[in-house]
Amino acid sequence: MLQCTAVTRIPLSDVLAALVTMDGEPDASADTLASDHYVLCELGEHDPLAEHAALLGAADAPDRPALWFFWTGTDMDRTHSIWTRPWCPAVLRNLGTDSVLKCSFFNRHATGHSWDVTDPLGDLIAGPLSTDDASDEPRERPQP
Repeated sequence: MLQCTAVTRIPLSDVLAALVTMDGEPDASADTLASDHYVLCELGEHDPLAEHAALLGAADAPDRPALWFFWTGTDMDRTHSIWTRPWCPAVLRNLGTDSVLKCSFFNRHATGHSWDVTDPLGDLIAGPLSTDDASDEPRERPQP
């Protein structure tokens, strides 16, 4: 499944207020957010009327909720909200290597899990390191 391509500008004052009131220490700080900061929806392709979501920052502990930016609509009809949400509990287990890949979305997200979503532009920019590294299977590609 391809990644949603919705992009929006985040209202810096609302994000800063959310960062200050968030429990735990988020990874995102005021210094990393420019006044013209934009975010891309991280979910897989979905209905245009459905809510888009972008991760703003994770708490200092991996089991703590993360700060997410949600929006719907376009242009003048755009509405947004900023909430902390727990992580999706889904995991992808590779029994052959005994490795576990956790979903990097929030709990009860729409569409597929993070390992099902591919960013074709990011894949194109990154490209394979060699012809041996090329794979059409998203689960076999390097993970962030």
